[in-house]
Amino acid sequence: MKRPSFLPVLIGTGFGSGFSPFAPGTAGALLASIIWIALYFLLPFTALLWTTAALVVLFTFAGIWAANKLESSWGEDPSRVVVDEMVGVWIPLLAVPDNGQWYWYVIAAFALFRIFDIVKPLGVRKMESFKGGVGVMMDDVLAGVYSFILIAVVRWVIG
Repeated sequence: MKRPSFLPVLIGTGFGSGFSPFAPGTAGALLASIIWIALYFLLPFTALLWTTAALVVLFTFAGIWAANKLESSWGEDPSRVVVDEMVGVWIPLLAVPDNGQWYWYVIAAFALFRIFDIVKPLGVRKMESFKGGVGVMMDDVLAGVYSFILIAVVRWVIG
């Protein structure tokens, strides 16, 4: 087996977080949440939303590419590939409000995403049947969409 190139490893492992010896998927989602929090303090809120949406699109395509490259060296849907968890947690972070309670929503986005990613309800598991990088990414994208919907509903109910 040949050693994979640096760029797919960097992207696929979520800047190395996928090499965590304990819960690499959680490590990737946590890193993505930390990146988002840093951006929250650095950018105006509207710019943060656009940046988050851009990260979701960019890393979805980059993740598909990286996972396709890495599967030939590391096997099908390797646990070290966590860019899918990063994208998955950025999706519900799009529903976080810009108010004094924003941090509770960040915690909820992280927790809900991880629950949906682990339990894989309502077609999330079926997304894994897609071949290659698409299958690696799409189950987490759908788990992120479900988390986004729940947070948006909670925001609507609370007012």
